[in-house]
Amino acid sequence: MIDNLLLGFSVALTLQNLSFAFLGAMIGTAIGVLPGLGPTATISLLLPLTFGLDPTTAIIMLAGIYYGSQYGGSTTAILLNLPGEISAVVTAIEGYKMAQAGRAGAALAIAAMGSFFAGTVATFFVAASGPLLTQVALSFGPADYFSLMLLGLIVSCVLAQGSVVKAVCMVILGISLGMVGTDVQTGQQRFTFGVPELSDGINFVVLAMGLFGIAEVVLNLENPEIRAGIVAKRGKLWLTREEWRYATPAVLRGTMLGTCLGILPGGGASLSAFASYMLERRITRRPEKFGNGAIEGLAGPESANNAGAQTSFIPLLTLGIPSNAVMALMVGALIIQGIQPGPRMVEAQPNLFWGLIASMWIGNLMLLVINLPMIGIWVQLLRVPYKYLFVGILTFCLIGAYSLNNNVFDLYVMLAFGIVGYVFAKLKMEPAPLLLGFVLGPMMEEHLRRAMLLSRGDVGVFVERPISATLLVLAAIALGLMLLPNLRKSKDAAMQAG
Repeated sequence: MIDNLLLGFSVALTLQNLSFAFLGAMIGTAIGVLPGLGPTATISLLLPLTFGLDPTTAIIMLAGIYYGSQYGGSTTAILLNLPGEISAVVTAIEGYKMAQAGRAGAALAIAAMGSFFAGTVATFFVAASGPLLTQVALSFGPADYFSLMLLGLIVSCVLAQGSVVKAVCMVILGISLGMVGTDVQTGQQRFTFGVPELSDGINFVVLAMGLFGIAEVVLNLENPEIRAGIVAKRGKLWLTREEWRYATPAVLRGTMLGTCLGILPGGGASLSAFASYMLERRITRRPEKFGNGAIEGLAGPESANNAGAQTSFIPLLTLGIPSNAVMALMVGALIIQGIQPGPRMVEAQPNLFWGLIASMWIGNLMLLVINLPMIGIWVQLLRVPYKYLFVGILTFCLIGAYSLNNNVFDLYVMLAFGIVGYVFAKLKMEPAPLLLGFVLGPMMEEHLRRAMLLSRGDVGVFVERPISATLLVLAAIALGLMLLPNLRKSKDAAMQAG
């Protein structure tokens, strides 16, 4: 492995590859900061530019855009409560609360350092264990994926702030919104109500920017004294000893979790971030801090999403199987260059395989160098008078939403969800379970259908497979933990009444 890594660094450290790695990291950071663009759209736009490049150089640049966007997405999520990516939704939950408490600098610092550490570990993990971990991922069948996602939704209800009933309602609403569009198998339109623009479904970025960005703008305009308080207490730009004590183990846990989940098809950064946040809320000794700026709730997911972004390259490089939309674009870029990704790629294209792995570590180091000195600059955004800042936020939201499909209808949808997000905030209903249901709902349906087709309608497949059965048992335990407090309260109320 050492010889292979030395080969990789000899490829990645050439002037051309270094330049394009830096370019990819910068572009990725920029599109992460600017909500609405995202790595998928950006890589799609830049694919034609890679035709004339060396295959290794092209993939190094595209990979830099992907994991660079994971860094940049945390900036607006922390400072403005404006997640442009799915994985940044979790960052916004605790990161924005830290910014409100005057700890924006510390939040940005731990996000950058946690991402760097996780990316470094995941890169060496890819080099050492890629083929082995791919076999583990392949052992997951449709029934196992369905059970895994069901467990995720139940745990999100257990760990949500406030009422469990509200959390369940939000998950159900999110699943329902995720079903809007055209059924892939039958071609029938569902929940579109005759609106042709809804035939492709509701775009995640439009939904997230409405629920978080637009709603937050309205709330800040309604309560200017809150914004004034944020500006008045910017706080120090570095972590306190107590913050280090809680953040460090969370970074380690998030790195391990993201490294494992990143190889699962459909997982990657998003699933890793949500799973890490659930884990941190479950094991914390100070549950009252979650939802109010718990640094471990930021450090864990930020580390997990970067580790997941790195290890999602494993099935691509070793089997030619894309684990998410960005990896599918990577497959397209390789095929365009005349390279067929798969098990023989390590032998047929060692320079590309090991050069890409080495460039991941170099790119993460570049991102750390780029982002850490800029923390002070980003925090200065909080000093900008909100009467000017909110105009810029709305402008970015509108441009981002319109650029997705060049469709004015997306702007109306985003504004509608902005109103819905404002209502949710007034009713103290946490939007994170809704987003999780929105993302996992269609995936659950797809894997449920596949499992039933393969078993010819036999529902026993979900308990016959060991992985699926184990996950369902965990889901049942989580459901029991969710119901027990309510049963106990009912019993106590009945006893008092008696």
